[in-house]
Formats: sequence, C-alpha cells, structure tokens
Amino acid sequence: MIKKILIVLSILGLVGCKTDLTQLNDKGYINLYNGQDLNDWNIMCRDFNEELAKKVFTSGENGEMHVFKDFEDGYGFKENRNETHCMFFSNKEYSRYSFKFEYRWGAKRFNNFETYQYDAGMYYHVFDAKVWPQGLEYQVRYNHLEDLNHTGDIWNSGAQFDWYAQEGESSAKRLSYLSPEEGGVVQKHRGGEHRASKKAIYNALNGEWNKCEVIVMGNKYAVHILNDKVVNVLRNLSHSKGLIGLQAETAEIFYRNIEVKEFKSDIPIEEVLEKYK
Repeated sequence: MIKKILIVLSILGLVGCKTDLTQLNDKGYINLYNGQDLNDWNIMCRDFNEELAKKVFTSGENGEMHVFKDFEDGYGFKENRNETHCMFFSNKEYSRYSFKFEYRWGAKRFNNFETYQYDAGMYYHVFDAKVWPQGLEYQVRYNHLEDLNHTGDIWNSGAQFDWYAQEGESSAKRLSYLSPEEGGVVQKHRGGEHRASKKAIYNALNGEWNKCEVIVMGNKYAVHILNDKVVNVLRNLSHSKGLIGLQAETAEIFYRNIEVKEFKSDIPIEEVLEKYK
C-alpha cells in the first residue's frame, strides 16, 4: 500500500524524483559550426559592416574557426581600434543547456590589445544582441603582462545574480570565485568582472587547446567549467533565456567543437558540481 501511495505522489510531483543522470553525459550534443561558413549564425561587427564580419570569421583547418586569419598583426592598434570587434550569435534562444567550445590563441594582436591583452569570450542569456551585447559572458582572456588567467571569469553586462567570493580583498574587482563550502560569501551585486577560481588550470600561449563549457539552468544557475573543472558559479539569475554568442576582440583566436545540448528538465546544481569537482 505504501509503495502504491509513493508512486501516485511521485506522478503528481509531490515527492522528489531523482534526476535522469544521463542528461549530463556526452551524448546528444548538436554541432553548431559546420567548419565552412556561418550560415546558421547571425554575425555582426560594431559598425554593422557585414562584409568585414565575414572576413573576421573564416574557416580554418580540420573544422576550426580561424578568427582574424586574413588581417595583419597590429591591425587597429592606432586607428579603427574598435572596427573588428565582432560577434556571431545563435539563431534561437536557449534556456536549459550545456554549451561547449574549445579555443587556443594565435600570435597576431589587434584593436585594444595594449589595454586588454588576449581577449575574447562567449556570451549567453543575451537579451540585446549587439557589439557589445547585454547579457552574461564566459570570459576568454589571458593577461600576459601578469601571467594571469581570466578565462572562466564572469563579465556582467546588465544582468543580476548571486555570486560567492572570499572576503578581505581591498577591491571588489580583485575578488575570485570561492564556493560557499570553502567559505565564500555572497557579494553585493555589481556589473563587470567577477573572477574565476584561482585554482583554474589553463593553457595560455603554448598552442594547446582549452576546453570550455557553460551549463545553464534557466534562471536558477550557470556553472562555468574550464578544462573539466568548475571555476565559477552564478545563482538566481535575473534572466532565464537568451541568445548565445562568441567574440572576436583583441587577438587571433581559433575555435572548434562548438556544440550545444538542451535539457528537458532542471538538473540540481549539486549533481553538476559533483561531476566536475
């Protein structure tokens, strides 16, 4: 009798059911780049020059995307410093999903490199598609002057969320993500940079690829993963869906294995953190 009651309650949603763990496996991803063109994306540059945008994003070897392939090193350093700040956006909005991509840096430098060094990024929950967009960014960046990783940082452009970090730093801009279990405390809401964990493992200028993943669950949470380790977490997001985009900003970069997998139901954050701890 008790078993029958539990079954009925489960059907009605009155007792918790364990999440289908197969949602977190590597199956079911859709490749979003065919290795040849960006017909499945909306591309734009800051000045809306369509021909320039097509030149910025070109196919590379083995299905890679080669950003700034046909530009000379130093383009835009002194003039047109923002001309080739470009992005390509998905044709649809996403809410519950895992988005994966890999990147490695090239040798050429552009635009505002002297200020921001090696800089690019992936945007999600975009609610105003432009350059630069309104939404949330999984930062892709390396400061070679200080040998400092910024990949996995959050750059907040117009959204709100809860974010945990350590206490004691003199400047909020220097705070790095620290989980509540490790003593992190929720921070006052602000825009701009929210640094990834200091424990992040990354490849800088060694020619090796970095594996990046963002797992987003509507407005409940977003988890930034770098080389199979959690490096940043957002909770209680102000937006529950939006476009996805990738950037061309200050340096030559290669992207590959750009893919997405949508989830049918929410996955508790504890299960995501357990898998990638």
